[in-house]
Amino acid sequence: MYPESMRVVRRVVPLAAMLWAAVAASASQADQKANLCGQVPTIASELTQISGLPLKHPVPCDFITKDKVKEFLEKRVKEETKPDEVRAEELVLKKFGFVPQDFNLATSTVDLLTEQAAAFYDYNRKKLFITETKSTDPLEPVLAHELAHALADQSFNLAKYIKQGRKSDDGSSARLAVMEGQATWLMSEYMARRNGQSLRESPELAKAMSNMSETGGEQFPVYDKSPLYLRVTLIFPYTKGLLFQNAVVQRYGNEGFAMVFRHAPVSTQQIIHPDKYFADVKPTDPPLPDPKLPHSYKGLIGGSFGELEHGILLDDAVGKEQSAEISPHWRGCSFELREDKKAGRDVLLYASDWDSEASAQQFFAAYRKMLAKKWKSLKVASESASEVTGAGDDGRFVLSLSGTRVTSVEGLDPAID
Repeated sequence: MYPESMRVVRRVVPLAAMLWAAVAASASQADQKANLCGQVPTIASELTQISGLPLKHPVPCDFITKDKVKEFLEKRVKEETKPDEVRAEELVLKKFGFVPQDFNLATSTVDLLTEQAAAFYDYNRKKLFITETKSTDPLEPVLAHELAHALADQSFNLAKYIKQGRKSDDGSSARLAVMEGQATWLMSEYMARRNGQSLRESPELAKAMSNMSETGGEQFPVYDKSPLYLRVTLIFPYTKGLLFQNAVVQRYGNEGFAMVFRHAPVSTQQIIHPDKYFADVKPTDPPLPDPKLPHSYKGLIGGSFGELEHGILLDDAVGKEQSAEISPHWRGCSFELREDKKAGRDVLLYASDWDSEASAQQFFAAYRKMLAKKWKSLKVASESASEVTGAGDDGRFVLSLSGTRVTSVEGLDPAID
């Protein structure tokens, strides 16, 4: 399973590639549609030459309005997620400190994706949709990106590929990075060739393209105001996915385009550090701490966060420099949220593994800072080199270090010793 806290985002992002509607076009819109959709066969043919992936059949093309995009996304969120699931997802994000307490996950996700919408490849209907826009920015790169999805879909069935990733939290994020990263790489290579360049011959160009994608979202107000967690997880598949695909292509040539689908990466760590993908380094699954909760507590949601999410937590707690030093030493994670509905309490159980005692100690100290940052009030009852206890906004906590493992229990009833 993939983390409940990611479920709205993970369900809606792929759904953005499933948008469809009957759009009545004016004469000028019809001309624009004919012009843009008329480019599809030529772009698809060139992408085939670049990647070696065959175009097995033509890709149909149509238009969709921004209003229809938002309407469809809102409808699909209601269809795909129950209110209790959305509530649980929000609760996990808030418990970890990823988002503020007044954050609305479903509304924010729909608004963010609607703002970002430019074109979509529907891998269920096998059709490309272009969002109607008055922008004068060229859409050729966007068409190249979405048609790259079409090529991958025709060979590897993207719907099945994404669905299979749901067996693993971090693996789900990694597979999305494969899908979006490959499309971003092919789009970038397509545009680079317009200037007589190639990502294959210039790793520096690939990094530059990744940086452009990473900063491009700042022109969008909804994106710019979103919590760091949403911003990073939104662009990660494109930016780090591009660099991952570039590393695979550099090593295996055109075989790398098929390899990432046939031998999917299993963690965001493998995306961030392609050498770990080549070495088949898999994450651990650490057991959760057992605080001996009363039987009235029931499991609400559970899962894991990878190096990606730990990097976000560390960025906020200790800054990017120290975060970059600690996060690559991540080895695995587990979490579960247990709830006593009658008492109105929820307890977060968390465990993470690190590749050495020294790195675990660094993360233990950083997590101590995370607690202070995410709560308005923090009262420490006892503190040693291996354990910190006390109380925060939502109850008592116990943060522990044992060898290469860091665990935390948060939200315990303050009335119980």
